[in-house]
Amino acid sequence: MTLAAVEERARSLLASGRGAEAEAIIAPLLADGTGPVSLWALLAQALRVQGRVLDAKPIQEMLVDALPGQYSARFDLSETLLLLGEFDRGWREYRFRYSLAHTAAIERKVQRPRWDGRPIPGQTLLIHDEQGYGDTFQFMRMVAWAKERSQANVVLEINHDMASIASRMKGFDAITLRGQLPPPFHTHCEMMSLPAAMRLQLADLPGTPMPYLSALPERRAVWRARLAPYAGLKVAFLWAGRPTHFNDANRSMSLAALAPLGQEGVTFFSIQKGPTEGDALSPPHGMEMVSLSPEIADFEDTAAILSEVDLLISIDSSPVHLAGALGVPVWVMLPMLPDWRWLLGREDSPWYPSARLFRQTEWGRWDQVIAQVAAALAERKSLA
Repeated sequence: MTLAAVEERARSLLASGRGAEAEAIIAPLLADGTGPVSLWALLAQALRVQGRVLDAKPIQEMLVDALPGQYSARFDLSETLLLLGEFDRGWREYRFRYSLAHTAAIERKVQRPRWDGRPIPGQTLLIHDEQGYGDTFQFMRMVAWAKERSQANVVLEINHDMASIASRMKGFDAITLRGQLPPPFHTHCEMMSLPAAMRLQLADLPGTPMPYLSALPERRAVWRARLAPYAGLKVAFLWAGRPTHFNDANRSMSLAALAPLGQEGVTFFSIQKGPTEGDALSPPHGMEMVSLSPEIADFEDTAAILSEVDLLISIDSSPVHLAGALGVPVWVMLPMLPDWRWLLGREDSPWYPSARLFRQTEWGRWDQVIAQVAAALAERKSLA
């Protein structure tokens, strides 16, 4: 089999989560410790898919040491290090996230130095959001910390959809919207570069008084009245992420697959947005569900709903981070190889004290996770 054929076959296997089979065809070709970089990278991926992240790490480190200018390898290593909770080097390597072919176009070109974590009294520091909504909810916590550390005048630049919620947060002196011309500033920092600048360690988390976000009282009153007619345990619910997300096939599932969660005395309130939100109008048999999606106008509505229900059950999604930032109980259903921020082998999250994690133990096996969530839900209901 040619090298190209081996790589094509391995990628096909990895796409379907068959890491052991991919390893079986790659490893013999690398048995003498030499071989093409592309095969070593695929071997590391095959090990990660099997949950053997510690075994993948030295291979990724070898690739970075041999080819320091190969930024995709450095970014892959950063995700492994962060997943393992090795924040020192993890955050340093994470700076290469905008050096990839598919991300270079969205990097902000700021003609000012990046803040390095030192005090800069009397200067203005621009902190700007980046990437997805969940990322921003997660790292908004660090704005107040940066304000204290820098002793600067902090201007927070935020996307329009989150500006209202952000305006009630502490830790900045002025707020501006993405796309607008910010006031003059001396240094800047992307929100997700704050951990590197401030040398964030795992032990520092959650790193700010919790909760650090809040819902509008008047919106809460509206949604409290909307949910009042429903007795029993009230559970906000989300089962699919954004289809364009690179890892969506790995993190999302169908509503039908979640039928075992249905039980007497529990009402599910769908806050699903996007192509699958209409599925809530025909829920699985035995699952009492109310679709709130058409009534949700913005994140203020989502925050108010989350503040008025007993619990959010969701796949890895931006409302999970919003719930965590609000201090709302949230159960997160995670794939075997989760995003780096959820770490490995834990049922809790240092980022969000109100979160409980339910993890796959086999690639693609959501049924085991759903059974665990169903049992936990029955227990939670009995205590309500």
